Parts: sequence; structure tokens; C-alpha cells
Amino acid sequence: MAYLESLYRYPVKGLSPEKLGAAQLNAGETLFNDRAYAVEQGAPQFDADAPRHFPKIKFLMLMRDEKLAALETRFDDETATLTIHRGGKQVCRAQLSTPIGRGIAEQFFTAYLGPALPGKPRVVSAPGFNFTDVPQKYVSLINLASVRDIERVQGAAVDPLRFRGNLHVEGLAPWVEKDWTGRTLAIGPVRARVAKQIVRCAATNVNPATAERDMRLPQLLDEAFGANLCGVYLDIIEGGPVTPGAPVALID
Repeated sequence: MAYLESLYRYPVKGLSPEKLGAAQLNAGETLFNDRAYAVEQGAPQFDADAPRHFPKIKFLMLMRDEKLAALETRFDDETATLTIHRGGKQVCRAQLSTPIGRGIAEQFFTAYLGPALPGKPRVVSAPGFNFTDVPQKYVSLINLASVRDIERVQGAAVDPLRFRGNLHVEGLAPWVEKDWTGRTLAIGPVRARVAKQIVRCAATNVNPATAERDMRLPQLLDEAFGANLCGVYLDIIEGGPVTPGAPVALID
């Protein structure tokens, strides 16, 4: 039987994941505080009073800024405080809900990324808005058996966190998720429509443990499996609580 192996969220787009012991999935929503903040780079364009989707290149992200993978981050929901560690040492602590806190975080990223930045970074957010790679409020699912099949072809270990998914599922056959589009999936009490497969970018080339670009996974996926795809987006249609171990099955 397939089951939910682990859950992750990414409170700040481009920064490290947080592993969750439980989560509430709500209809038409992402995980709570998943990609709730982003760090805009370049000319300021995001308007918190009229938020809209921008391509990922507008923000700090692993596809371009691989040094971000060397940072370990934690986000406290109650205080909106982001804590950043590097090499086990705290290097920044900022309350992102306040102008002073955002300024502290922006100063850190300016110093950390240096000349790689095209302009002053700006921490941005808007109530109820998520800085996901697609405009829709989806939850992403990664089939761990598919990742192991990528490992087989790559000839080296591939950390599933390279794919920055929310739900990691164990117990499936490799690549069965490619036939799920449009079907209904049960994850414990939750019901979700499988919206589409996920196209992969160069962020997957970055090793989340070393911050090095040590693979070419989009090219490998294209050449070995016929398309640069891994994982699926879910549109939650009936919400509920989920924890690791929850059964996962198609029900349509």
C-alpha cells in the first residue's frame, strides 16, 4: 500500500524546506505558509496591495542562486520570524512581518550574495498569497520510486529534496504518477484532483546538502525518460489533516 512518507513546506521561496510532523490541507489552498514570502531581486514590481504571479526568475531561487542551498532556515508562524543558520551557526534572525525585520533580512542577502544580485533584494509578501512556480494554489507530490529510478540512470544518489515537493509518497511503482492527470487521489481523509505533471528547471541540479551544481537532471529526464517531468501538482478538493503514514490511493 502506498503511503505518505513525509511532508515539507518552504516558507520563503528559494530557501530550505521545513519537515512537518502533520499538516492541514484545505480545499483550493497550498500548505499553510508554503512560499508565503519571497525575496524579490531587480527592479521592485511586486505590489502587496494587488499581488499577482511573477515568473520564478523575479525572486531569489536555486536555479540561479545556488548559494542559498548552504543556508538552513526555520520560520516561526506565530511571530513570522525567519532564522538562518550557515554551518551550524546563526547568521540572521528577522521578523518578516515588520519593516525593520525585513530590512535585516535584506541586508543579510545583500552581503551573502554580493555582486550576484542585480539590485537591492526586497522581502515581499501579501495576505493569502503564495509565491509558487505556477499561479494556481497547488500542493506538489513526489513519487520516491521515480526518484530512485532517476538514481538508477544517474548512477548516483539523488536527494528527493532537489525537487522541492510538499508530499513525498512511498510504495508506488516508478512513474505511475504520469498517468494520474485528471484523476482523484485520496491522501488519508483528503481528496485531491491531479492537475498536471511538473516541469523541472535547473534548480534540481543543485545539491541541497553541498550547494554545488553537480548534476544535469532536466537533461537526464529528457533524454532517459522522454520528458523533463518529475512529480505532479494536486488541487485539493476536500481538505483534512494528514500525517506521515497516511494511505495514498487513486479512488476514481
